Formats: sequence, structure tokens, C-alpha cells
Amino acid sequence: MSDGGGTTIGRDRQAPPPLPDPLPLPVPDNHTHVDIARDGEPRPDLGEVIRQARAVGVDRLMQIGCDLEAARWTVEQAVLHPEVLGGVALHPNEVPALHEAGELQAAYAEIERLAQHPRVRVVGETGLDYFRTGPEGHALQHESFRWHIDLAKRLGKALQIHDRDSHEDVLRILAEEGAPEVTVMHCFSGDMAMARECVDRGYYLSFSGTVTFKSAKALRDALSIVPLGRVLVETDAPYLTPHPYRGATNAPYLVPLTLRAMATTLNVDVPTLCRAVSDNAERIYGGWA
Repeated sequence: MSDGGGTTIGRDRQAPPPLPDPLPLPVPDNHTHVDIARDGEPRPDLGEVIRQARAVGVDRLMQIGCDLEAARWTVEQAVLHPEVLGGVALHPNEVPALHEAGELQAAYAEIERLAQHPRVRVVGETGLDYFRTGPEGHALQHESFRWHIDLAKRLGKALQIHDRDSHEDVLRILAEEGAPEVTVMHCFSGDMAMARECVDRGYYLSFSGTVTFKSAKALRDALSIVPLGRVLVETDAPYLTPHPYRGATNAPYLVPLTLRAMATTLNVDVPTLCRAVSDNAERIYGGWA
């Protein structure tokens, strides 16, 4: 879950962006937060979210719940909707507060229980966030990250990683613990050197609307060296809305804007990239229905 989105120029952020042109082949949104209502807006209606996404060729959602309430809701919705699979974890920014309240161990126990559900295919998002949590909370985040890595390996599920201003420590801890067989760098934000290292380690790299931002040349350079067999696309909705709607509330139906920009960077046609990201997701998570 990110905090980004940027600013809106010359438009009302309350007006949702129009539906983009449909993709030629269906793809999944690798990481979204339908449970989150942004800035006082009502929580999105999941049925409507699914309908709009399907209308433009986004036919599968990986819903990520990263606190206890969201994790419970995620499991419930994944059972009710065949288009939805789930990921559950304690977001790194949640961990210090839970520890201070004396509730962290109980929260771990509930996440472990929820993660065993067959409709939950991801442990995540977990990782490190040095933007929202200061140095006093880093040791707790490290401990939590290691716990989630171990959980993913014990359950044989994919790990989705949150990495904000913490690249070196994320890679170091993954190396020290031994990454799960399937590791996904959610909302990848590193440079070309980090992308190469992740690819060399066998990780998958998932790109959000940030890759479309005019200021994101370094991120596009990183994407350009990722093999098609290791790339995924996501929204991280309701944040990180792609250009030209940066600052508006994001939703899975806007995946086509990001995917088309990615295809240009990767110098492949859109159907080829659609097939690649769909095949990668099915290989990582199994079938949705």
C-alpha cells in the first residue's frame, strides 16, 4: 500500500477517470486495495469495481489486506467473488503500533490463520517502509518482515514485498532468510541495478501507475531490462493513478493505461504483454476460478 498519487492539475479529483480502451486480451491486477476508501470517499462497491474492470479486460484481481480488518474482509470477498484472490499480512507501518499496544503476537496468529485459506495465495504486503516509520521502528519492521518470509515458505505461498526507501535492507534480509520460491516486488521502485539483481535472484517485478509519470524515466529504464517472464502489472488502488489522471482515485479498470505504457517501454506489442503478465500471474498464483 502506498501513500502516493501526486497532484491533480486542471481537473476535479472527485470526478473518476473515464474507462480506457479495452485491452485485446484479459489481464489481472496484481495488487489492489478495494477495502480502502480514500480521503473520506465511500468504500468502493466491489461488484461495481469488478464490472468496470472486466469491461476493459481486467478480469482478475489480487486484493491485498494489510491490517487485521482488511485481511478478514479480503478472505470474505475472495470466497464470494471468483474474480478475486487474496493476500494478507501486517503492513510494515502497522507493526510498531501493534507492538506498542501489546497486540502484535495475537495479530501474527490471526494473519497465519487467514493465510491458510485456499483463496489466499499471497503473504503480503510485507517488507520495510522507512518513509512513514522512523529509525526507532526499523528493528520491529525487520523482525516482522522475517516472520512473514518464514510464513510464506511454510505455507508455500507467494510473497509480495513493500519496499519504500529501504532497497538495501529489503534485499539483504531476503538474502539472509532465503526468499520464498515465488517472491514479487510489489510496486517496484528501484533502479536498473536493483532490477537486474531482482531478476538474477528469480523475483517477479510488478509495476504500477508510477511507471507512466513523466518524472519516472529511471523507473522506465529499470522496467526495460525485465524479461517478459518476470513482469506483472498492478494499480495499488486507490493510489498511484496513472498519467494523465495522476491524483485521481485509482481503480483496477485503469490497468490498461499502465500496461500500454509498459508495452512501449518494453518495445513489445500490447497483446504480447497481456499474454505475458496473465501467464505469469497464473503461474504464480494458480487459477482464480
